[in-house]
Amino acid sequence: YYVEKVRDVVGLYMSPPENALVLCVDEKSQIQALERSQPVMSLRAGKPEGHTPEYFRHGTISLFAALDVKKGEVIGGCYRRHRASEFLSFLREIEKHVEPDVAEGKTVHLILDNYCTHKSASVMRWLVRRPHWHLHFTPTHASWLNQVERFFAKITAEAIRRGNFHSVPALKEAIENYLEVHNRDPKPLRWTADANRILEKTESLCNSLT
Repeated sequence: YYVEKVRDVVGLYMSPPENALVLCVDEKSQIQALERSQPVMSLRAGKPEGHTPEYFRHGTISLFAALDVKKGEVIGGCYRRHRASEFLSFLREIEKHVEPDVAEGKTVHLILDNYCTHKSASVMRWLVRRPHWHLHFTPTHASWLNQVERFFAKITAEAIRRGNFHSVPALKEAIENYLEVHNRDPKPLRWTADANRILEKTESLCNSLT
């Protein structure tokens, strides 16, 4: 199913269906609220950024996010855990945001990886009552095809990795502030690799390993 899934997902990026909303959805789980024992030393001429390896753990949080492929906007939600129940709660949050689009007759296409919570019975029951919603799964071990992973890398580099958080609420506030700033001036990612190019590179890699 690798070829079919690559063509399906990349096709949504490069030639999305008419009158459709395409969202890349995933969760960044177990984000740690770390408090450094000493302040980070800023980058200076001739001196790399420095920070102490000692820190205090204050708990974790999971960020669920849905990236609008066309607009670049991100719907986000922070949860203490990342089970099927939390994913279903996040789907309901997405539904609130896309309600105006659905009212105009648009279909909703979600790009997801194969994590078990995305296919749980409770989620499937919820989707049965929403025939205008469609799920598209990336191939196994190919979550890099999901554009929201690029957003996770960005928020990690710009808001989380160098942060100093005294509590989980402080971490949650930093994430929510980042999402608010991002959505003031969102910029969609420009996907340039078509399915044929990706499959050719995959074939070349496989041949080199044999």
